[in-house]
Amino acid sequence: MNGIGEASQEEREPPPQSDYDKKKQTFITRTIWTLVMIAGFFIAMFAGHIYVIGIVTAIQIVSFKEVIAIANVPSRAKNLPFTRSLNWYFLGMTMYFLYGESVIYYFKHIILVDRVLLPFATHHRFISFMLYVIGFVFFVGSLQKGHYRFQFTQFAWTHMAIGLINVEAHFIMNNIFEGMIWFFLPASLVITNDIFAYICGITFGRTQLIKLSPKKTVEGFVGAWILTIFFGYAMTNVLMRYQYFICPVNDLGANIFTGLHCDPNPVFLPQTYTIHLPLLLHQPPLTFSVAPMQFHILVFASFASLIAPFGGFFASGLKRTFKVKDFGESIPGHGGITDRMDCQFIMGFFAFMYYQSFIAVYRASVGGVIEMAVQGLSAEEQVEVLRGLGKYLVGQGMVGPEVGECLAGVLAKRRR
Repeated sequence: MNGIGEASQEEREPPPQSDYDKKKQTFITRTIWTLVMIAGFFIAMFAGHIYVIGIVTAIQIVSFKEVIAIANVPSRAKNLPFTRSLNWYFLGMTMYFLYGESVIYYFKHIILVDRVLLPFATHHRFISFMLYVIGFVFFVGSLQKGHYRFQFTQFAWTHMAIGLINVEAHFIMNNIFEGMIWFFLPASLVITNDIFAYICGITFGRTQLIKLSPKKTVEGFVGAWILTIFFGYAMTNVLMRYQYFICPVNDLGANIFTGLHCDPNPVFLPQTYTIHLPLLLHQPPLTFSVAPMQFHILVFASFASLIAPFGGFFASGLKRTFKVKDFGESIPGHGGITDRMDCQFIMGFFAFMYYQSFIAVYRASVGGVIEMAVQGLSAEEQVEVLRGLGKYLVGQGMVGPEVGECLAGVLAKRRR
């Protein structure tokens, strides 16, 4: 009877999967979740900037969690209950500082005229600094004999994770505020370059590129660079036609259906260029029109192809150091969020710096003028500005005389 029972039990146990079946299941899972992520990304992008900011926020929190986890030692962490809390405290403090900087900069025309928010805006950096000091003091006070090395390692590791993930994610969020194109275009260049590198690598790759990633080849690297330039040029030509992508955010409630409206940055407007051919050719000058953005995209595509992949190589070296295959299991079939975002952080950082250095047009804004008046003028001077602005608007016919008289009356009462 025992023999019969054991035999029937063996029959009920499923046979072990072959390597082929495992790879097939992994491929199916990976494909499904890739399509889910792509669909979710486009839905958020078309739903509005605030939803994309929400995705970036979630990504940086999960990435921080994954990076912190690979250096954690659970047995020691149990004996030091405040270690984990301090990691999240420093993350929260950093996000308060960085998000506050962005909100104050891009929405100062709203923040600086609100009585409740004004003190937080004008003293934001000091408040952030004091929050950091509180965390620093608490860390020093929590040091325990026999755990110094582990605690200082966690402290340094936390700051490294914040610098590499959250600070760079902050600039990605600023790209969203400057215009959806400055977020979507760099992200799409990195994704397509990775795809092109894979296709070119398996097609005619022969020479290993770097030991940290044995499957990367020189042929795939160069082939992806060329194809990414063509993709970037084509994608830029499409995105420039829609103000929803090229306009800075002036309404967080906007979406693809309501759209955005602005005077386009000159970089998106066609300009005429003339090339003078050598006299020996006896040909007239060659004239053509093209938007300057189509020159800038060559730089973006080259950075996404030649530099951004080193963010992935850095992540590979980090995983080898701690002997882990992936940063986590946040995305079935893909590993962790950090495994998919390792190149995106440095690309978004570059996009912000390049935009601010070579593309951004700096003009006086309503928020900038209000900031100068609030922080640089006394109350009496602010009243004089208001009186002079009222007279100007009446003189230009933009408001009626009754508005000017009402304003003058209110200001006169204030002076008494």
